Amino acid sequence: MAWIEDKGDRLIIWNGNEGRRGALSPELYDAINAAMDQARAPRIRAVILTSEGGFFCAGGDLNTLIERRKLSSPDRRARIELLHDLIRAIRACPVPVIAAVEGGAAGAGVSLALACDMVVAAEDAKFTVAYVKAGLVPDGGLTASLARALPRQMAMEMCLMGRPVAATRLAELGVVSACPEAGATFALAMEMADHIARGPRTAQGVIRQMVAAAYDGPEADQLSRERDAMVTAVAGHEAAEGIAAFLAKRKPNFETEHE
Repeated sequence: MAWIEDKGDRLIIWNGNEGRRGALSPELYDAINAAMDQARAPRIRAVILTSEGGFFCAGGDLNTLIERRKLSSPDRRARIELLHDLIRAIRACPVPVIAAVEGGAAGAGVSLALACDMVVAAEDAKFTVAYVKAGLVPDGGLTASLARALPRQMAMEMCLMGRPVAATRLAELGVVSACPEAGATFALAMEMADHIARGPRTAQGVIRQMVAAAYDGPEADQLSRERDAMVTAVAGHEAAEGIAAFLAKRKPNFETEHE
């Protein structure tokens, strides 16, 4: 479940789906895409992406990926492009987008957060890039976002180790804008939106375009690389083992092939 709250000069995208820790859903895709379209209205000055259930977004559902393994390569590619179109839409939004992260973000949830212009995360929040634990690879522009935001070694640590990283650590590295106490991220995001709303909308839009233009070429290439790699990874034996182990709540065994 996801919905848009219209606050006059800003739009709030609420990600519900509490029982699944805000996992990606068709409703969330629809809400984000609709909000990006609505943000073209001159009265809209900012967009806030947040959650209702105490966890920002857990990313994709591994049960869904099990079904995706049965699809043809072109169909798997098309499914991933839906996520990539979502990332592109956030990047192309005409007004600043702020992520308010409670609890944490995982997988494509991290992609969504880092696609935003600013990230406010609770001091106890964790960011987890755990694709590798399921024999998968990041998508949603995540390797590009991490590479631009972090030193190479830190980006590698997050992607290769798959361990949760504290929001406070990412704040020290400049990825997260602020780390208020738990429960206060939305209020701080609203304060930031208030500040933005008092600024020059046209100039802010041009600034966003200029900053984005510095990355557009490499990110477009990276999205294609991630898509192709994910299409292959989902059908691979490591994903079969990793997904099965995750659902069975056991440690995966990647030393034995599972074809």
